[in-house]
Amino acid sequence: MKFQPDRPEGTNIIHAVTRTQVSVNGQPYTTSVLVPGDAPLSLWGPENLAALTADHIAEILPFKPELVILGSGPALRFAHPSVLRPLIEAGIGVETMDTPAACRTYNVLMSEGRKVLAALIIHA
Repeated sequence: MKFQPDRPEGTNIIHAVTRTQVSVNGQPYTTSVLVPGDAPLSLWGPENLAALTADHIAEILPFKPELVILGSGPALRFAHPSVLRPLIEAGIGVETMDTPAACRTYNVLMSEGRKVLAALIIHA
C-alpha cells in the first residue's frame, strides 16, 4: 500500500525535517534553502536567523509567491521588521515559525494549491 501521495510534476514537497537537515523531494539539505512551490529550489545564504538580511529576503521576490513561510530554525524567533521590508513593500505575506512547523505549513498550503514559498533556516 502506498502511503506517500503522488507529487504533481514540477512541485516541491518537504518529506522530512530534523534539527540538522530538511528533505525536499527526497533530497536532504543541511543548509538554508528556498523552497518555492513550483520552481527549482535554491540554496540560500543565511546560516542562522541572526545572519538574515533584507538582501536575503530580496532573493525571494523573483519567485512571486503570495505567501512566504519563514522557518527561523529549531526554535521560533523573529527577524527584525526592517529585514522583511522587501516582502512587505511587494505586498507578499510573511509568517514566521520554527522550521519544523514551517515545513508542515508549507506542505498543507501546497496541497491547497496556494502559491507559497518556504524560506527555511536550518541552524539556530
